[in-house]
Amino acid sequence: MRRRILVATIAVALPSLACAQQRVALWPNGAPGFEARKAIPEQAAEYWAKSINDPSVTAYLPPADKATGAAVIVLPGGGHKMLVIHPEGTDVAKVLNPMGVAVFVLKYRLSQEEGSPYTTDHARQDAVRAVRLVRSRAAEFGVDPKKIGLMGFSGGGEVVDLAVYGSTAKDPKVDAVDAVSGRPDFQVLIYPGPAGIPDKIPTDAPPAFILAADDDECCSAPPVELLQKFRAAKVPVEFHLFQSGGHAFNMGFRTEKAAIKVWPERLRDWLADNGWTKKP
Repeated sequence: MRRRILVATIAVALPSLACAQQRVALWPNGAPGFEARKAIPEQAAEYWAKSINDPSVTAYLPPADKATGAAVIVLPGGGHKMLVIHPEGTDVAKVLNPMGVAVFVLKYRLSQEEGSPYTTDHARQDAVRAVRLVRSRAAEFGVDPKKIGLMGFSGGGEVVDLAVYGSTAKDPKVDAVDAVSGRPDFQVLIYPGPAGIPDKIPTDAPPAFILAADDDECCSAPPVELLQKFRAAKVPVEFHLFQSGGHAFNMGFRTEKAAIKVWPERLRDWLADNGWTKKP
């Protein structure tokens, strides 16, 4: 009971616990090859954002006395048509900031939005660049450059897979940031979709936390497939498949399912067990 109360308390306490909100464009002059689209305004409503033409991260930094150096770059879902920016973006800060984890919500380009000139490879480039950007400015953000993870929901999970296992050889090189490693130190996949899953998980892949609900018609099979491939590669993985919960239960704040309400506790435990939230 105390742990459930803690989750509710964290959700309410975000304004005082998320010490800083800072938007940082991934590229100073706009996305390579699409610089002319940089000034096209974003569109946003209560819970979503779209028309992402100047990809960026927004930093939610924990109080200095709580900071552990760990950082999570979050890719909201939305079927590559929109970004579920608050339930699968800023809500992550409600859970992880109190643990001392810096959260960077990534607005990546959307390939399935009507009239979009982008592909999922552009979204992959955004994710890789986000890791490089945060790592290159680790001291400024109070982040350990060896404790940076990628976290993706649904379509955002597909982009994480593309970023982790895709090739960066042909990516544009714009500035010194592109010389920094874009490989995350760990990955968190919440009901990820099927795109981006490699034929074989490499043995040096980042450790993974994977979670979904069995009754998710969209995205319960891809996590199981990933689990099997992680085990075959002998790469550390933690896997949770809940009996029910459907798709897009976000951080569990809006469900009546007891297990789903507290699923973020499993993530907090995993981060702690692997030492990512241990203070220096």
